Amino acid sequence: MSRKLFGTDGVRGKANSYPMTAEIALKLGAAAGRYFRKDGLNRHRVVIGKDTRLSGYMLENALTAGLTSTGMNVLLLGPVPTPAVGLLTHSMRADLGIMISASHNPHYDNGIKFFGPDGFKLSDEAEIEIEAMLEGEVRPAQPNNIGRARRIDDGRGRYIEYAKTTFPGKRRLSGMKIVVDCANGAAYKAAPEVLWELGAEVIPVGVSPNGFNINEGCGSTHTQTAAETIVQHGADVGICLDGDADRVMILDENGRVADGDQIMALLATSWAESGKLAGNTLVATFMSNLGLERYLAGKGINLHRTAVGDRYVVEAMRAGGFNLGGEQSGHIVMTDYGTTGDGLVAGLQFLSEMAHRELPASKLVQSFERCPQLLKNVRFEAGNDPRDTKAVKAAIVEGESRIKANGRLLIRASGTEPLIRVMGESEDENLLHEVVDSIVDAISAAG
Repeated sequence: MSRKLFGTDGVRGKANSYPMTAEIALKLGAAAGRYFRKDGLNRHRVVIGKDTRLSGYMLENALTAGLTSTGMNVLLLGPVPTPAVGLLTHSMRADLGIMISASHNPHYDNGIKFFGPDGFKLSDEAEIEIEAMLEGEVRPAQPNNIGRARRIDDGRGRYIEYAKTTFPGKRRLSGMKIVVDCANGAAYKAAPEVLWELGAEVIPVGVSPNGFNINEGCGSTHTQTAAETIVQHGADVGICLDGDADRVMILDENGRVADGDQIMALLATSWAESGKLAGNTLVATFMSNLGLERYLAGKGINLHRTAVGDRYVVEAMRAGGFNLGGEQSGHIVMTDYGTTGDGLVAGLQFLSEMAHRELPASKLVQSFERCPQLLKNVRFEAGNDPRDTKAVKAAIVEGESRIKANGRLLIRASGTEPLIRVMGESEDENLLHEVVDSIVDAISAAG
């Protein structure tokens, strides 16, 4: 059985439209509650966090109703980063964790992500079973077994203390001026507090959420605001998070951006030198730049590639016993510190390298030369995958034959939106544009 409701990162869509309706959230909560409830036990806990979207209130209440109807006790964290949900699910001995967020998407989207009792995101198999239960009739709890809901006031504080423990105890950020862009999202209070408590002079950006401005002109997908702020204030470095703070972009003192590939290259090299890199291997997705692969090979470090999605990175890390992985988009996963991508903690590791090496950010944001890469997105009508047409298949075969000698091609469907992503890499930029554009044209004509 394949998944219809779940994508690569939970359930996601436009708020108040299928599947992001109160009705579906209630049913999803009931199905997840029944899946995780262990009959015969009196304690059944679920922690729920969210970002700052207006629709978060609606989905939080609907999920709570569904969960309590099956006997689950719900602990409401309020706005916290996604990694805080993974952390607190495990530390509070909960059966299930839920994050309400659409990550880097605009405010009108939302999503629901699930974490198991170990703090890691659910497997495909678990999501398939929950989806199957949702399509049937979920058995409710008896009246005397209905669950309760309560607010947890110190969830953010617990995460702040955890985040600080990932920064070396003998190092401080004193004398460092840091711009932190919180995307008007889940980390709008936690990230500035962590940096300030570690001694930095903090210049916050994107810390005035109003329910509608999450990721709007700020955050990891819109770094220009942070770059301008860095130059204006003469800051040493910038940390740009996304709406749920599970991804990060680092900016140097000139506003130049280091994406996830560059951050992973820096950390992998440092960890390998210190003997900390488990299996001498970095785990990344097929989207990571060819330049990263070549750079790591030159350092004697292995690169293990996975399907796109931080959940698949984590699965490969756990299966292989590796402790560092991530995505070009800024998901950096360090299983020594957490169970999922953590933008703030990844930023702290970069700051630690700055402090340890006594180097400016500009000396650390570009470990390798990127191979020319081109990514184009083509929107299509949901349920009608244009890759199945003969014309698109032919265009892909021709493109692969032309580019394979000095590059690579990757065509995939987005796991969160009705988009086909066409990505190519080649030292020959003219050829790169020709191949990608020909495939994009074929998909557009078919879609």
